[in-house]
This record gives sequence, C-alpha cells and structure tokens, in this order.
Amino acid sequence: MKQKDPQKLSQFPKNKKGIIKGYDNEHLRMPTKIIEMGLLPETSFKILYQAPFNGPIYVEFGEEKSRIALREEEGDFIIVEELI
Repeated sequence: MKQKDPQKLSQFPKNKKGIIKGYDNEHLRMPTKIIEMGLLPETSFKILYQAPFNGPIYVEFGEEKSRIALREEEGDFIIVEELI
C-alpha cells in the first residue's frame, strides 16, 4: 500500500478546519517568519480566502483567531491535516 503524500497548506481547501502537523524543510529554505508568526505544529487553522492567479492565501489560526496572508510558496512548506 503506497503512502500518500503529505498535504500542504497551499493546497488545503477553503473553509475547512485543519491542523498543522509539521514542515517540509528538507533543504532549509523555509522562511523563519512562518514560525515567528505562530504557525506551529498542532495549531488549528482555516483557509479564509485564496486570491486569484496564485495570489496570497488568507489564513485564520490559533485560539486567538489570528489572521495572516501567506504566499503560495510559503504555504508549500507547511504540512497539514484536515480536522474531522
């Protein structure tokens, strides 16, 4: 049985709840701002909006319902899982 690839924040569907599981930082190119902004493992989140033409992804996360915008390339570093 083939293991499926981990889901990235940049590909996560809008208006579904998810949880950050970790990072894909094998080549150490992940921007440090991802961690500095509080996008840490086990943090819950929801994608509010994805701007057209690969524009920013608007994310609401954490207990405080903080909101940020990430570039799609930044979302590619964050491994997530859907909350059921």
